[in-house]
Amino acid sequence: MPTPKAANIHNFIKPYVVVSGKKFILKDHDPGDMHHLNSEDKPEAKRLVEESVRMLAELQEVLYAQSSWGLLLIFQAMDAAGKDSTIRHVMSGVNPQGVDGFSFKSPSSEEMSHDFLWRTNRSLPPRGKIGIFNRSYYEEVLVVRVHPELLENQPIPEELRGNTSGGTGSKISKPLNTTSRGMALPS
Repeated sequence: MPTPKAANIHNFIKPYVVVSGKKFILKDHDPGDMHHLNSEDKPEAKRLVEESVRMLAELQEVLYAQSSWGLLLIFQAMDAAGKDSTIRHVMSGVNPQGVDGFSFKSPSSEEMSHDFLWRTNRSLPPRGKIGIFNRSYYEEVLVVRVHPELLENQPIPEELRGNTSGGTGSKISKPLNTTSRGMALPS
């Protein structure tokens, strides 16, 4: 089980935990937030990361042994933002046999013949394992709002396309909200 030092880590990450997406507004959060850490705090930050990696390895063993839940980590950022190195660094202490990683690029022809959640749903981690999405279905939803013309090549029923003047994707993204809520529930 995690050591008593886990309280330190929980206090450190508390401002970054999103309990409900309904009240979360991305623009209210500074992407350059360093949690009030300065260069002189580097040794303490390094110690917290090492402690967190050890704790994650211990918790992975519990996750596997209980086999009641799967854990999905989604890394979403612009190109060259450090997703790959963050994944390598954070997951450095876990057993690689208990982790599956997936990177989502432009959809293949097979993926285009299904709804946009199909390719991610089939990659969800089973109970007892950790799944990593390097990018995700969120990009699918956001991109079509900015570039509605991308929907023209997809075999989507007309009634689900929505209004192209600012509302594109609203009917399409409804299953996303339902699926995201469902991933948090044990079955």
